[in-house]
Amino acid sequence: MVKIAPSILSADFARLGQEVAEVKEAGAEWLHFDVMDGCFVPNISVGIPVLKSLRKATDMFLDVHLMIDRPIRYARQFCQAGADLVNFHVEADTEENIKAAITLVKGLGKMTGVTVKPATPAEAVLPFIRDIDLVLVMTVEPGFGGQQFMEDQLDKIRALRQMIDSQGLCCQLEVDGGINPDTAALVREAGATALVAGSAVFGKADRAAAIQALRE
Repeated sequence: MVKIAPSILSADFARLGQEVAEVKEAGAEWLHFDVMDGCFVPNISVGIPVLKSLRKATDMFLDVHLMIDRPIRYARQFCQAGADLVNFHVEADTEENIKAAITLVKGLGKMTGVTVKPATPAEAVLPFIRDIDLVLVMTVEPGFGGQQFMEDQLDKIRALRQMIDSQGLCCQLEVDGGINPDTAALVREAGATALVAGSAVFGKADRAAAIQALRE
């Protein structure tokens, strides 16, 4: 069954702990934690203090997506703050430094992954794919919520599914951007195993029904 990872960017931060408890009760397996630095992407979001607080408030799996420049600088701190999985953009640093960040996170006993922007080809993950637990495909430009799903990314998802399966890897294939019941069906068919959703979950009064709609 596909995993659902509601993005806290769409939650009500005045009642974040309660919002998280509600999506867990509604059936979400993961929680997606977007970190933006105003440099790698043109926006600023949350960071280590919020992650520490959230870790104390929930036992959900925390999927931390670092949309930051040179992420190796902060990988250890995010692990120590409570991340279960730390995810780096392949575009954010050199291949050598991304590999070093992956090694660091794994050495701390955490899971790790890499992310690709819409313009980045599927082949960009090949240097890392045997050492990671997840590949995240962005189906919008990272940095802002509420964008339209880019349907041309479906071919990339299919290509990554084939790469993972052909090498016999146990690697999640996650998709983030413009996910709703209609687009969820498209990415599931293309091979995704985890879906990040913001307003499609947190923006709904009935979170359980919203999560179920993403699975069907």
